[in-house]
Amino acid sequence: MATTDRQATTLALAHALSAAERGLAVIPLSRTKLPALRSPHRDDPDPTPCHGECGRFGHGVYDASTDPLRIRELFAAAPRATGYGIACGLPPYHLIGVDLDTKSGTDSCAALSELALRHLFTIPETVVVLTPSGGRHLWLTGPPDVIVPNSAGRLAPGIDIRGAGGYLVGPGSRTGRGEYTTAHGTAHLAPAACPPALLRLLLPPPRATHPAPPPAGDHGRGLVHFVLCAHEGQRNTRLFWAACRAYENGLGPALLTPLVEAALHTGLTEREARATIASAARMTGHHP
Repeated sequence: MATTDRQATTLALAHALSAAERGLAVIPLSRTKLPALRSPHRDDPDPTPCHGECGRFGHGVYDASTDPLRIRELFAAAPRATGYGIACGLPPYHLIGVDLDTKSGTDSCAALSELALRHLFTIPETVVVLTPSGGRHLWLTGPPDVIVPNSAGRLAPGIDIRGAGGYLVGPGSRTGRGEYTTAHGTAHLAPAACPPALLRLLLPPPRATHPAPPPAGDHGRGLVHFVLCAHEGQRNTRLFWAACRAYENGLGPALLTPLVEAALHTGLTEREARATIASAARMTGHHP
């Protein structure tokens, strides 16, 4: 490996360790921005889903860690890594990445500004990472009881979202197109909280197969049923969405107990359910 590649790996490790000190879980990346470690199950004839339970490296974002020793071991196993990824959705920040792309030929910054005007929110001062292609990554934080999914272009053309199970390329990483850098004046900032109105846009809408929001006088039976239909992995998200709709339509206090009971039926604890509903109340400007 060339000296420049070794230097890039050393620098990537240094940047990754620095990010880990801030509580950000990291993984090594290749020049293509993909995880630098190949899956240990790639040659299995019939691989079963594994998120690292086998104890080996090579599970992408599931390898992410803030432990300096583990990070060094990851980079030692990936000697050609030239960058690092920062896992989204994990404590303490529950990071949400807003990726403003330039490759699609659309003005993604203008699209985000239009969304902000239409839905009455302001993007706060936060960490901004500049990409080699001229794009921007905005770092925001989400509530611990809400799962923000990854999406590409759903919010608006040219705007991708990195949420739970996704990762952002960390500043200081080098790819085939150049280096990721922190925008001037933002390196010292902590990721800012995602505006409530934007957070609601990032949550998945109800599927057409589920009941629409109930008509007037229905006392929210459709919202309660929407929570009852939740499967593991979407229970908190569905409860948060339903509670937001309930408070926005003046049904919050009346639906508090039915929503809690529905959440208990799906497997959440009463404490988890009440915390999620309280978070929805705060997000919509109400007192739980």
